[in-house]
Amino acid sequence: MKLSDTLSSAKQAAMANVAKASQNTSAQTAATAQAPQRAQASGVAVTVSTLARGLDKASRSSAADIDTQKVATVKAAIQDGSYVVNPEAIADKLLSNSKELLDRTTS
Repeated sequence: MKLSDTLSSAKQAAMANVAKASQNTSAQTAATAQAPQRAQASGVAVTVSTLARGLDKASRSSAADIDTQKVATVKAAIQDGSYVVNPEAIADKLLSNSKELLDRTTS
């Protein structure tokens, strides 16, 4: 075996190693680029407690407590200009609610 043959085979091995390293770097770059997509697709397992489910049901059922017919009637009266605001009734209700809140905090 000649020295030039040894150098030639060493050179070929080095070139092969460089090519492999380049391929590995390309594969790592592609994997890194795909990683966020995989993370988004995989998602995270979430457990919802029974208390949270109950609160969700309560918030959804409170929407059913609205009298849509009354809302439509008041809306139509406002648009017609026939809705009359009673300022004395509003003031009385505000004072009543304020008194109730103050009684709760002092008790």
